[in-house]
Amino acid sequence: MTGPRDPGEDAPRAPGPAAGRRNPEERAPGAPPGGPAPGEYDPRAFEPFAVTVDLAVLTLREGRLHVLLVERGREPYAGSWALPGGFVLPRESAETAARRELAEETGLSGATVAGLHLEQLRTYTEPDRDPRMRVVSVAFTALVPDPPEPRGGGDAAQARWIPYGTHGPLAFDHDRILADAHDRIGAKLEYTCLATAFCPPVFTLGELRQVYETVWGVELDRPNFRRKVLATPGFVRAVEGPPRLTGGRGKPAALYRAGGATTLHPPLLRPEGHSS
Repeated sequence: MTGPRDPGEDAPRAPGPAAGRRNPEERAPGAPPGGPAPGEYDPRAFEPFAVTVDLAVLTLREGRLHVLLVERGREPYAGSWALPGGFVLPRESAETAARRELAEETGLSGATVAGLHLEQLRTYTEPDRDPRMRVVSVAFTALVPDPPEPRGGGDAAQARWIPYGTHGPLAFDHDRILADAHDRIGAKLEYTCLATAFCPPVFTLGELRQVYETVWGVELDRPNFRRKVLATPGFVRAVEGPPRLTGGRGKPAALYRAGGATTLHPPLLRPEGHSS
């Protein structure tokens, strides 16, 4: 009569000492001596890499789209403009690191940074994107309606709001990240109420239209834009009180706030043949 089956009897055994005894010299392929036996996980068998965060922070200033950039104070790319960002620490999430780095490198207050709506853009994993080592970056985009002036901090020599497209080549692959952020925002303007995030708490329809024209790079028909906005449920709501003088010809403009909707039905599509 045989005893109970050993659950390991059906598992394949590598050549070695007597059956049922593990050879202490056995180790996973590529693992250094003293590593785990076959089938056991060995983190030393994988090359380590770092994780960073990068932030494409955009705003409207004086009728133009601006991006928040920092001048790198250290190599690599010392003296070049770059997006704010840095390495993720072992015990923090990517979003926590993004807010920390943004505050450290730009001097923006903790309250300002905490109030930003950060949206994860995508992850960038090209092996040679950073000359120091293998670095994977989680990129975020943020919109700031009325930003304060930044100042350099951390490893950034200075920080500035710079008109989009006038800054020249950026460090690392930040030109690609910034372009992706611009494309994302341009697309989201079509089917969400994101444009109101660029506006002050109380705004005119002309100011709202300027957001679309600036991001999309196209002039919109004013009566048609007004009709579409006011016909979209929950997009904006009228503010009681006197209208605002806008400085142009014609009667003062009525004031609005962001409505309760988050998506646009139907979407407010940009003119055909134009892309952000």
